[in-house]
Amino acid sequence: MDEANRNLVSLTQYGSLIRDGDLLLFRGQGVLSRLIGIAGRSEYTHAARAVWWGDLLFCCEVRELRGGRAVTLASQVEKFPGMIDVFETNPSRRWHDYDRDGSVRYMRRLAGCDYGYFGVLKAALRHLPLWRFLVRPDMNDQQRTSQPPFCSQACAMADRIGGGVDPVPHLADRVTEPADLARSPFYRYRFTLAGVEQ
Repeated sequence: MDEANRNLVSLTQYGSLIRDGDLLLFRGQGVLSRLIGIAGRSEYTHAARAVWWGDLLFCCEVRELRGGRAVTLASQVEKFPGMIDVFETNPSRRWHDYDRDGSVRYMRRLAGCDYGYFGVLKAALRHLPLWRFLVRPDMNDQQRTSQPPFCSQACAMADRIGGGVDPVPHLADRVTEPADLARSPFYRYRFTLAGVEQ
């Protein structure tokens, strides 16, 4: 999505429109973030979920160097103004069996888990020409892994396991990248959080 098509809004004014479990996609700055974006053919470098706890809106995520955590969304908007896009989950409620509460519960339970560095490496290797030639696409969500999740894997697992809907049905959660979530019809762009009014 280009800058001209972004709907920049204030978290203070539009925060109440964000629903429990909506997807948050971050556009990154810095060398590592840009590499993640390039590998995924997207500007998105991180994925998280919006979660309400009482009247406070949190960002639940699995982040490198930190693992699973819940921080206020306001703190992240202040840190990354204009870099967080909010995507509606299950737009127009097309997936009738989706369990939004179950998805949110699953995401909350990831607080405190480790970050899946090995999973990120595996997802990145999919983009190497030789690797793509030698290895079949990974579409099996049923294959168990003992490795902790990374950001977009955690978001996909929350919707598939907790919510009952696979947001990227022809790709295993463990190789799902932020760009894959952005392209999924299970999410729809709503607005970009430009800042927090005081």
